[in-house]
Amino acid sequence: MATTADFRNGMCIDLDGQYYVITEFLHVKPGKGAAFVRTKLKNVTTGRVLDKTFNSGVKVDEVRIERRPYQYLYQDDMGYNFMNTETFEQVPIAAEQIEGVQFLKEGDLVEVQTHAESGTILTVEMPTHVVLEITYTEPGLRGDTATNTLKPATVETGAEVRVPLFINEGEKIKVDTRTGNYVERVKE
Repeated sequence: MATTADFRNGMCIDLDGQYYVITEFLHVKPGKGAAFVRTKLKNVTTGRVLDKTFNSGVKVDEVRIERRPYQYLYQDDMGYNFMNTETFEQVPIAAEQIEGVQFLKEGDLVEVQTHAESGTILTVEMPTHVVLEITYTEPGLRGDTATNTLKPATVETGAEVRVPLFINEGEKIKVDTRTGNYVERVKE
């Protein structure tokens, strides 16, 4: 058991049978009345953010979450299959638990959050940026780079990304997996 005095960013708590990670907290001591703690909590499974206020000194259940490196192997009817890089154990994970799944390619390393006591998988975090090759895009016109216009492009995983006009097929680009936005062209 932990109290509101133990709150810190990244701490995971059990609230009404759901797991939440504290993303922000603020201890407030008003001039009149009792102190309280204002928090922003992110649901581990759904990703929804909840604003919650706790009275000062309230006890909450702290949940221990472990982060382990896994490597993506392949996809089948069971889901996306990953291998624990420490124990070489293979596990299928549903697409709903993976943020940015459309940018996942074979061999990628991801961070898997597991519940420490039960070992159940909660979420899969992709790397912030991935390098992908463009498989199809309309050719850009010469001299058409003065504006910030974007065109659709399909990457090797099948996802569609908006890229600048000067990007062509066969080039590699860096993509932000959280937003799906083009970041930069990658030179070899």
